[in-house]
Amino acid sequence: MDFQRVAEIQVVLEGIALPATRDELVAYARREDSQAAETLRQIPEGEYDRLDAVGEALRRTSVLQRVIPSLPQPESGKPPGGDDYLNPNPEPGAVRPSAPGTKPAQETLEEQTKTQKRQQQVQKQR
Repeated sequence: MDFQRVAEIQVVLEGIALPATRDELVAYARREDSQAAETLRQIPEGEYDRLDAVGEALRRTSVLQRVIPSLPQPESGKPPGGDDYLNPNPEPGAVRPSAPGTKPAQETLEEQTKTQKRQQQVQKQR
């Protein structure tokens, strides 16, 4: 249950005399909000001396009902950076052979270098 719904239920209970048992909370909430009353049925039996205690019980109840996420999928076995991921001394600035065929690798590098130099000049002027 999200914090907003917990806060809404606490607002519904604002007029109740505390301490109150779970059944008293449910009965009071039923007059104001039937959905809140149904939600309050899920909290542990006992006496609640403050509305924050009711909110904590509501949050604890929702955590127990949370669905366990599925297990992670197995990895492909390939390292994320290819062979250079495990290479302690990769060749810096090398262009991957998988670079787009529409632009030669050298042209792409030259454009990137020009862009970086322009950006550095703008930074220096500021």
